[in-house]
Parts: sequence; structure tokens; C-alpha cells
Amino acid sequence: MWKFPGGLSEPGEDIGDTAVREVFEETGIKSEFQSLLSIRQQHTSPGAFGKSDMYIICRLRPYSFTIDFCPHECLRCEWMDLNDLAKTENTTPITHRVARLLLYGYREGFDKIDFTMEELPAVHTGLFYKLYHKELPESYKTMTGMD
Repeated sequence: MWKFPGGLSEPGEDIGDTAVREVFEETGIKSEFQSLLSIRQQHTSPGAFGKSDMYIICRLRPYSFTIDFCPHECLRCEWMDLNDLAKTENTTPITHRVARLLLYGYREGFDKIDFTMEELPAVHTGLFYKLYHKELPESYKTMTGMD
């Protein structure tokens, strides 16, 4: 079955950093986090150590394209055309759906599907958090009061 690279976050590791690290470990491809595409939530998963499992799909921008995959984590690894991936039956349901989501983003604009990340100051002095959301129009980013 074809699937996208993935794996567990390290304690304290941000979502985008996990995606970039896991893709590199499994494929040898260096990349940069672009956006969050989807979240799959599942409870009572056998491999989740008795916890609820969240599988977060991120859109990354590759910096390299030569695959040097890890034989301990992958049986095979290759770049695939999204049209072919969206049509193949030899894939997981989530990979099938995300391939179609990505095709939609390429054709209609990623602003329709992306959740961007914004770092904002926390209520605790000197601390920050990351908020993932649909991009706001510029007029709403600069609002100073209610009209």
C-alpha cells in the first residue's frame, strides 16, 4: 500500500518540525513546512500506547528531490504523480483522500485548503504558541475596531 511518510512527534516537537524530520528520515528529502492540510483522529488504536491518536497531514516544500530512503522504515519509496496516486486502489484511504485534496489545491489554489501557522504571544510573558487556521483576508488582519 502506498502512503505518505509519517511518524511520531518527539516530546515538545512542533507539528511542522515533526513532518520535516520524518520525511527526511524516511526519504532523505529535505523540506520546509508550508501548511497543515488535515487531521485524522482515532481512538483505541492498537499502536497508540493506549492514547487517542492524531495523524496530522502537512504540506511541505521539498528542497531536494533525490530519494535516499531508509530500508528499515520503507519497502519502497518514489515520487508519484498526484493524478495517479488519487486514482490508484493500492493506497490507504487517507492517502487517497489527501491526494485529491492536494489536486484541488493545485487546481483551485491552496488558500482554499491550507491551514497556515501563526506564532502569537501567550498570556504568560515571554511565551508563544502556534495557531493553525485558514488565512485571513488582509482587511481582517489589520482591523482595529468593530465597524
